[in-house]
Amino acid sequence: MHLRSLGAALTVTGSAHLLRMGGEEVLIDCGLFQGDEALEARNREDFGLGPRDLAAVILTHAHLDHVGRLPLLVRRGYRGPVFCTPPTAVLAETVLLDSARLQVEAYRQDLRRARREGKEPEAREPLYDEDDVHRALALLRPVLRFGETVQVGSLRVTPHRAGHILGSAYLLIEAGGERLIMTGDLGHRAGGLQPDFTPPPPADAVVIETTYAGHVHRPRPATLAEFAGALRQSIRAGGKILIPSFAIERAQVILHTLRELMESGEVPRVPIFLDSPMATRATRAYFQFAEELIPPLRDALQRGEDPFRPSTLHVVLTGDESRRLGRYDGPAIILAGNGMMTGGRIQHHLRHHLWKPATSLVVVSYQSPGSLGGRIVTAAPTVPLLGEDVPVRAHVYTIGGFSAHADRDDLLAFLNPTGTPRVWLVHGEPHVMKAFVPVLAERGLTGTLMPGGEEVDLLTTGERGGYPLELPRGEEGTRKSAGGE
Repeated sequence: MHLRSLGAALTVTGSAHLLRMGGEEVLIDCGLFQGDEALEARNREDFGLGPRDLAAVILTHAHLDHVGRLPLLVRRGYRGPVFCTPPTAVLAETVLLDSARLQVEAYRQDLRRARREGKEPEAREPLYDEDDVHRALALLRPVLRFGETVQVGSLRVTPHRAGHILGSAYLLIEAGGERLIMTGDLGHRAGGLQPDFTPPPPADAVVIETTYAGHVHRPRPATLAEFAGALRQSIRAGGKILIPSFAIERAQVILHTLRELMESGEVPRVPIFLDSPMATRATRAYFQFAEELIPPLRDALQRGEDPFRPSTLHVVLTGDESRRLGRYDGPAIILAGNGMMTGGRIQHHLRHHLWKPATSLVVVSYQSPGSLGGRIVTAAPTVPLLGEDVPVRAHVYTIGGFSAHADRDDLLAFLNPTGTPRVWLVHGEPHVMKAFVPVLAERGLTGTLMPGGEEVDLLTTGERGGYPLELPRGEEGTRKSAGGE
């Protein structure tokens, strides 16, 4: 049972783990690195594997940091099956086509700028285009269903509900009498649109995400009260209320919450603009797979109601409509992608409004250190936006309780029924994972930070102290942006 992490080792992005077990090589997820320049540069590096040697790719869910390099893998020669759940297949199409379109648009803009400056060779081509995406989509095998085992070569793979986003699964992988659990991303219990994750069975090893391993989310009622209070104050200020949001799950959670708060009278009714064509498309999948949602939403959809449509909602589709929002007078809520503010239409709204004291920026998503959103929430006085240095004068609210990621208590509850497996920590900041190791030790579990790019035996290697194999003591905080490589 050997694993080599090609992404999300000592960082929270770019999930890709090469598993060698039962004589098979299988890639678990194939995500895009997102964040600062050092992280995004890793997308252009060699995968460190032979694409044609893989028996299969298995996707845990459709977030870009778990599926975003799949078209690149196909461009470089992979032609095998890509197993996933049916909702993941539907959402992956939306996510990957949007990613390709944005990359091509960015390249064209860079190329025009480079030509004006006589530096045409410096314009970086996109990682992939829509043709590559369609070739990747043709390989999808949406046959994974919660609790049902499929055979992948010599491996028995059983997906179980992860409760993170629509269609998200963690994987029980069995071969030769050994049992491995790969979590992908786990959801926060009672915190979203999905039922809670299914308790796992006993296992020999667990590779677990640790995004919020050092944190306990605020209770849902407290989060709603905090969010409603921020909205009321922002509406009184009279300016725009900008809510950067990921298109899958977070946008739907926020729309549903806004609907509830306005219908109950806790927040005044003001215009809401959903300026995210990707979120609009993704929401359709929630209608298509209503049976996967929590009972109140499932029942509402089956009655023909739309729980994601507040009465004041306006859906913005075209770029011209989006640009006209800059001239809209009066308070309004603008929900736009992307969640970390590293791209998408939210950047244009930030350029127009971030410098105005009446503006409110309500941050409801994780912000990677070094990203635009990360700089804003850590009180940077100015930030670069679309070629300009824009002062940050808006009132910034950070609402952390909407996270779709498991917190420390959720992770411990997930591990509890697994027995005494060796636990490998991925998808987290090094200092967070390092602090989680003694928490595991108190419960009799051996936890180790997964190194980047180095194959480990999941059952026998690693240190009880939790240090990754290639990271010297005392340096665990110096290389987190590079994912350990």
